[in-house]
Amino acid sequence: MNVRRVESISAQLEEASSTGDSVEDELEMATVRHRPEALELLEAQSKFTKKELQILYRGFKNECPSGVVNEDTFKEIYSQFFPQGDSTTYAHFLFNAFDTDHNGAVSFEDFIKGLSILLRGTVQEKLNWAFNLYDINKDGYITKEEMLDIMKAIYDMMGKCTYPVLKEDAPRQHVETFFQKMDKNKDGVVTIDEFIESCQKVSNDSKGTIPFASLTAELSPASQPP
Repeated sequence: MNVRRVESISAQLEEASSTGDSVEDELEMATVRHRPEALELLEAQSKFTKKELQILYRGFKNECPSGVVNEDTFKEIYSQFFPQGDSTTYAHFLFNAFDTDHNGAVSFEDFIKGLSILLRGTVQEKLNWAFNLYDINKDGYITKEEMLDIMKAIYDMMGKCTYPVLKEDAPRQHVETFFQKMDKNKDGVVTIDEFIESCQKVSNDSKGTIPFASLTAELSPASQPP
């Protein structure tokens, strides 16, 4: 999720108490192709309250009346937040991270479980989620090529509106720097342990630049112009 989208969702949750109507009946009676799990179960599996889940479900259903979102629809929705760039490739990788059972669709349950980690997960949970994002082929390792593919997608998504303006070879330079730090045993791949250890140290070593873990979660390789 990008930082603006996360902030928007957080603001909606903060305003949840302002409405007294309930969507419990809507959850029970909705004639959609996919029926969400009971709110009580989702509440137990996430870090959202029942009221927050009701608000999130209403927004999800507005965007996806069928109850699930396929990759094309996901890309279309995501592109609205990055009109200055091309978010297609990054949205593909992000969709795969949310589609945990790899069935080609993201359900409300998939969405909630991922969002719960991104918004309210522990550092360890967020780093595990980030590793899964970068591990494109899901073999338990991150290669330099996988990291570069993700980084290029992020820079393409940000377009020409980053500040300061980024050089064309910035993604590769960024990857070379991080991969060298992460690949402790120099075997050409990064394991989950190497990834987590390195991400936790980057903030102190980067002297003010955005930490790798933060870049992963916020999807922003550079700050937006003021």
